[in-house]
Amino acid sequence: MHSMIGIFDSGVGGLSVFREIRKVLPEQSYMYYSDNAHCPYGEKSREYIIERAREITRFMLEKGCEIIVVACNTATAAAISTLRAEFPVKFIGMEPAIKPAAQSTQTGVVGVLATAGTLKASKYLDTREKWAQNVTIAEHIGQGFVELVETGNISGPSAEATVRASLLPLLEAGADNIVLGCTHYPFLISTIEKIAHEEFPQRSINVIDPAPAVARHLLEVMAEEGICEKASEGYNIELHSSGDSSNLQRTFHSLILK
Repeated sequence: MHSMIGIFDSGVGGLSVFREIRKVLPEQSYMYYSDNAHCPYGEKSREYIIERAREITRFMLEKGCEIIVVACNTATAAAISTLRAEFPVKFIGMEPAIKPAAQSTQTGVVGVLATAGTLKASKYLDTREKWAQNVTIAEHIGQGFVELVETGNISGPSAEATVRASLLPLLEAGADNIVLGCTHYPFLISTIEKIAHEEFPQRSINVIDPAPAVARHLLEVMAEEGICEKASEGYNIELHSSGDSSNLQRTFHSLILK
């Protein structure tokens, strides 16, 4: 039997992580779970998110997943330590990419776009404390970003207006590296880059998606644990959701299979 990788998020955002994982593990069995009936997680309590993460993990283990990627920054921050203590599989979480951003900034200002839950979580605060001592961190909640991605509205005037409102304070603070602290946000990269160029055409602005680093880490942990890469032709994926699955199917086909 082939090993299966479980990936879950509050909605479709974790597909941005799956997209990068598939690049390094192209011939693998996957299960993706969108908890869209309870999305967004950003404003939910820690206890609520832990209970959702437990329920999704039980479902994934029953289905045969051997390793689980918590493809959600808010859920990683709230629940991953609990999951690791309670379940007998390895969990891979999201790490805010503050270290590479701090090391490569030219202006000395790093912008962070994330949910409220991520920005106040100890995991994020510890990472910021460790790696950002010599730079200025400007933070902003990506107001409405998750909703844009969940509805597939990732470009055009209304999406740009929403993105501009949260991005502009970071650019005005001098940020040249923008860290994306939510797995939904990478689907808005082209809109973020467009606005950044329009507002500050002379500044070289870099948008940092943490998903490629997560994919590399998953490979390392699978090797350490002896979890085999599947040897067959092409990948296969099961898509599950706690609510209406039509948006998950649409997003998967329009943003992942294109």
